[in-house]
Amino acid sequence: MSIERLDSRISLVDLMDLSLKERTGSYIIHEESLALIETSASPSIPHLKKGLSKLNIKLEDIQYIILTHIHLDHAGGAGLFLEECPSATIIVHPKGYRHMNDPSRLIAGAKAVYGDEFETLFAPIKPIPEERMIVKGHEETLKLSDACTLTFYDTPGHANHHFSIYDPVSGGMFTGDTCGIQYRTDKKYFYLPSTSPNQFNPDSMKEAINFIKEKKLHRIYFGHYGMTEDVDHALTEVVMWLDLFMEKGQEIFSLKDSMEDNVENLSVELFDVVRNSFIQQGLDPHHSLFQLLKLDMKVSAMGIVDYLSKKTKGEMKF
Repeated sequence: MSIERLDSRISLVDLMDLSLKERTGSYIIHEESLALIETSASPSIPHLKKGLSKLNIKLEDIQYIILTHIHLDHAGGAGLFLEECPSATIIVHPKGYRHMNDPSRLIAGAKAVYGDEFETLFAPIKPIPEERMIVKGHEETLKLSDACTLTFYDTPGHANHHFSIYDPVSGGMFTGDTCGIQYRTDKKYFYLPSTSPNQFNPDSMKEAINFIKEKKLHRIYFGHYGMTEDVDHALTEVVMWLDLFMEKGQEIFSLKDSMEDNVENLSVELFDVVRNSFIQQGLDPHHSLFQLLKLDMKVSAMGIVDYLSKKTKGEMKF
């Protein structure tokens, strides 16, 4: 577990999701009303508490816990963490509210994807009482101090229950997974879209990214992982890869094949093309990042195949 002080008022605590460094993090906004963004899954809560302790933050001092979206690697531990934060309120998207109050469908969906690994990766998932949640819609705000009022923006594409949060002091946006993933190595930064199931929509994602690009941000704070001030480059890379991912998906997807075969074939193709590109850009072919990429390409392939299957069968509900 590590802590980065991004500036005098924003810290990043590594939450060690999947027991991996720099996989997921919690951003701590040190304002008059203390807020943090993301908790990750329940197994990450000990890392979060340790990080807060190192920052000399008491759990009773936390006023707001903001969830960009309710996927379990971002919000699964919120209920468990909230039990130890007596002054805190959860801030959530309108479409995520009921699932945080009753997480049964979230649990069922995660079990369908992760099978026997579910308990190790995510348990326990605790429901959050209605009275301890606040819903924030598009362009609604949250005042943390006289100098800082956050603004929330509806940014679907990765998920329908996703918002991004603008911090006017740093000129930065906390984008969760809408603007993709930042992979950091000693010498290089790489950017890819996150197209996980089951609400992924490439058109909505590109619209959200374009909306964020028009904000002329100074920073992006990624859910996975860390901050960049090279905003235009990061967003351009994510859109480029998104187009390529969809092109590969359309080439490979077939209703004649099973869902599992489509996912396997696409995940192999995505991994190969990304691996080759990263190596050409100077990444060591044996770098540990490639093990993580295998997992991410499998999950991204699942979302693309799910999207193409629904679209082909006329089952779109976006």
